Amino acid sequence: MIFTLYLLKKMIKKRFKGKSFWAGTFTLTGCIIGAGILGLPYLFSQSGFLIGLFWIIFLGLIIILTNLYMGEVILRTSGNHQLTGYAGHYLGKTGEKLMFFAMIFGIYSALLAYLIGEGQSLSYFFTGGEKYALLFGIVFWAIMTLLLREGLRGLKKVESWGVIAIIIMALAIFIMLFPKIDYGNISHYNTSLFFLPMGVVLFALLGFSAIPEVGRVMEYSKNKLMKALIIGSLIPIFIYFLFTFAFVGAFGDKIKEVATISAGSFGSLFGIFTMLTSYFVLSFSLRDMFNTDFHVNKKYIFFIVSIIPILLYLFIVFFNIFDFEKILGIGGVISGGLTAILILLMNYQSKKYSERKPEYWIPINWIIILILAIVFIAGIVIELGLFNLF
Repeated sequence: MIFTLYLLKKMIKKRFKGKSFWAGTFTLTGCIIGAGILGLPYLFSQSGFLIGLFWIIFLGLIIILTNLYMGEVILRTSGNHQLTGYAGHYLGKTGEKLMFFAMIFGIYSALLAYLIGEGQSLSYFFTGGEKYALLFGIVFWAIMTLLLREGLRGLKKVESWGVIAIIIMALAIFIMLFPKIDYGNISHYNTSLFFLPMGVVLFALLGFSAIPEVGRVMEYSKNKLMKALIIGSLIPIFIYFLFTFAFVGAFGDKIKEVATISAGSFGSLFGIFTMLTSYFVLSFSLRDMFNTDFHVNKKYIFFIVSIIPILLYLFIVFFNIFDFEKILGIGGVISGGLTAILILLMNYQSKKYSERKPEYWIPINWIIILILAIVFIAGIVIELGLFNLF
């Protein structure tokens, strides 16, 4: 396995000449592919695979466009910032506060989902059951906290190797489950649950908080940023298609909420890798936001980035407040929807007050902003069940 990873990485470097391109691409891919992928098969088995596939493609195209808008903002702006810094720069204090809320809500939701998912996956992998999920969740948190001390160097290392491992393992799972696929499971659908996967699909596609890190990693390859954002966004869509097709086809409605547990130890190992890479990138982004944009003292940053997630995790587990799927759905629509709308507004403003000529630009106007904003607001309304209020 290690030898295969080594050869694949050598081939990638030789083909694209320069580590920064794939380091940037994999930073985005690694942030996107996380706990969300583990919740997709369960929801697709309920609504129908084809309905789920529609949401992956439809929302995937919207997210790619939004990622490119954010990349353009970075290229038009001097200096390094996190999303909150860019929002404050172009949208003022109100925009900065809204982005801060969106990032905090989204990152903490994701970190909680990863701790829950990692605890269950590690427990299943090592003990064959979920009895020790809490213990393994704490162990995972401790390891990630130590890795975070390596900074940007650690980010490149985790993403480059972790994402390659994810791709290989996803393909291996697809090959392993393909002979077991029942196409009756694939053709099944339930139109009354058409909107059921929307929130988790949106969560599974989000990687906005990693884009400033992609810009930093590709500091000297800015002309390739557009390509990195497109490929970094397409890889998860392709992986999600293979992953959900294999699981829904093979297991039907017998899929567990954390889908990889249904596929035994090897499936659990895949889940471990996917959440590991995303947890690291999001923790790094959270730390960078408080360090770069708010200049918070390092000892307080440690509490914010490392201690608060584990306290929230223990609170939720002990009181059984939210389940895995609910955290993914709510986190996806609220954080993702609000962040995306702010990115659209930031891009519009950056074209008026550009500080440097960008290496690429994407057209935008108020019609585009309105149409995309309606999609994201609809996601919030549907996921939170606000239609029931009327």
